[in-house]
Amino acid sequence: MSHLDEELARVANEEEAPGVAGPAGQPAPGAPRRNVGLLVALLVAAGGLVALVMSFQDAAVYAKTVDQIVAEKARMTGRAARVEGDLVKGSLVHKDSPCEYRFRMANKGAEIPVRYGQCVVPDTFQDRPDMDVKVTVEGKLQPDGSFEASLVMAKCPSKYDMKEKAKNGEKAPHAM
Repeated sequence: MSHLDEELARVANEEEAPGVAGPAGQPAPGAPRRNVGLLVALLVAAGGLVALVMSFQDAAVYAKTVDQIVAEKARMTGRAARVEGDLVKGSLVHKDSPCEYRFRMANKGAEIPVRYGQCVVPDTFQDRPDMDVKVTVEGKLQPDGSFEASLVMAKCPSKYDMKEKAKNGEKAPHAM
């Protein structure tokens, strides 16, 4: 056997015996050390995924009606929520300095006071005795049971709803 044949046979034997040290004490290709690195990388990726999912739980916005938010006051206090209900007629108060709106929302016999500390509200958000206004607010329920809104949306009835309501003498929210 020539020197080249002996060298090829030695390299072939090293490749067939994983875990046997190669030249200069290095692990042979396919040794368990490479698998440990892969396992560590997978564990780090899984941990990152779990952390990402957990961070979304804090950003969740719960959609509730007024009666649901009142019934779940203890659980919902301090959490971001979207609350739907009807504007209580005669409850809308606007203050210029500092600019804010205060009103009450109701649903199925439950009511909550709402404070909205901004100057701009939708055109359809009006307290009119001849019309029911559906309101959706986003914000947080306070420990005292009031709702601190960061966004106010008033539902505008569809033109089909308004045709039916016009027969009963109601007007569109944006019509003065």
